[in-house]
Amino acid sequence: MTYAIIAITVIISFLAFNNPDLFQRLRFNAWLINERKQNWRFFTYALLHAGWMHLLVNMFVFYSFGRFVEQVFQLEFGMGQGILYFVLLYVGGVLFSTLYDFSKQKSNPHYDAVGASGAVAAVLFSSILLAPANSLFIFPIPFPVPAWLFGVLYLIYSAYMGKKGSDNIGHNAHFFGAVFGLVFTIIINPDFALGFFAQLFG
Repeated sequence: MTYAIIAITVIISFLAFNNPDLFQRLRFNAWLINERKQNWRFFTYALLHAGWMHLLVNMFVFYSFGRFVEQVFQLEFGMGQGILYFVLLYVGGVLFSTLYDFSKQKSNPHYDAVGASGAVAAVLFSSILLAPANSLFIFPIPFPVPAWLFGVLYLIYSAYMGKKGSDNIGHNAHFFGAVFGLVFTIIINPDFALGFFAQLFG
C-alpha cells in the first residue's frame, strides 16, 4: 500500500504541475470548503505539491517509514486489517492535520495549502511510537538522533513555528498530523504504548 500511495501521489502531483486548473480544483482552501461546501479539498490537497523538491522530500520520508509501519500493522492484525489500518492512518492524517487551520482560516479566501506533509508526519510518528529506540539521521546533524528525541523536538519546533507563522510552511499540519499518528496507533492497539515504554526503559 505504501507504494500505491506514492504512485498515486506522484502521478496526480505531476499532472497538476502542468495543469493549473487541476491544481486549483484540488488544493486546500478553507474558505471554499466553508462557503462553497467543497469538502473534497480536505483530502485532495495531499495529492498536490508545490514543486518537485516538495514532492520528493515527502515521498522519500513516507517511503522510509511507511513500509515499516505497514509491516508492523500487518504482522499485528493480519494482512487485510493491517492494510486497512495503514490506509486509515494516512488518510486520517490528511484530514486531521487540516482541521486546526480550517477553523482559523475559513473566512480567509486567500489561504491555500498543498502537500502530504501532515499524513507523512502521522506515519512518521506512528513509527516512532513503534520503535522509539531507533536512530534517525537528520540533515544537517552529522550524528544519529534517537527517534523519541527527534519526536519531542519535532513537536516543540512545529508548535512554536506554527504559532509564530513567519514562513510559508504548514507547521500546524505537521504538528497535528504527528499527534494524530500517535493517538491513532495507540487506539488501534494500546499495547503499542506499553511497548514504547518497554523499549525505552525495559
